[in-house]
Parts: sequence; structure tokens; C-alpha cells
Amino acid sequence: MGMMYGGQIQTMMPKLHSTNFEGMELIRPLYLIREDDIKRWRDYNDLHFIQCACRFTDTCTTCRTDGNTGSKRVEIKNLISQLKETNPYIEGNLFKSVENVNLSTIIAYKKDGAVHHFLDDYDEKTTGKKENQEEY
Repeated sequence: MGMMYGGQIQTMMPKLHSTNFEGMELIRPLYLIREDDIKRWRDYNDLHFIQCACRFTDTCTTCRTDGNTGSKRVEIKNLISQLKETNPYIEGNLFKSVENVNLSTIIAYKKDGAVHHFLDDYDEKTTGKKENQEEY
């Protein structure tokens, strides 16, 4: 969704420090559990999850009245289902792609608020000299 609707590649980290509460961490213990497995567990235990009004979720209760949720997540899930018809490994490949980033082949990236561009050290890589460095 981030690539298609936000023009970015990012993930929800499985563990991160809270920005609002010092010393607190957010841990997502179901990070590696498939959604279908969670739903089967929910149904087996007769649990009921809360309905969310966020337009990105599957169960958007305020999106549309025509039966179509308008959910971007549902849209992307349907797209992935279509892609699975020709590539059964698509889900795993998408998940692994954010673990296999080769920064040498990325045009630009952000880290700690700073943008890094491939041209920043382009000449240094080919000549061994930093830009504007004189030879003696």
C-alpha cells in the first residue's frame, strides 16, 4: 500500500521504542503470523474483534453504504490474490523484499530524517576521491 498510495517503502516494525512514553516499547508478537491463521484462531475461540473506522482496514464501517468497504487493504489483498494465480510465492517475496534491500542499487533513501542520494558519493566510488578533492 505504501508504494502504491504513499510513494514510499516502509514497514510496521515488529518492535520499536515509544515516542510518547519514555522507556516503553511497542512489541507486535504476531508479526510473522499469517492473517488467515489469526482469523482461524479467532473463530476457533469464538472471539470478536473490534470494528475500525479507518479507511485502510478490511472492516471499515464508515466507508460506503453500497456494500463495498472502499478499503485500500481489501483492494491490495485482492490484487495480491490475483498475482498469486501466476506466482504462488508473491506474498513471501513481497515480505522478504523489505529485508533484502541493497542500498547500492537504491536511488535515494531516508535515515534519521536525512535524505541520502546515490549521487552523494557517486564520483568517490569511481575515482576513489571525494568531490572537489584535489590531486597532489
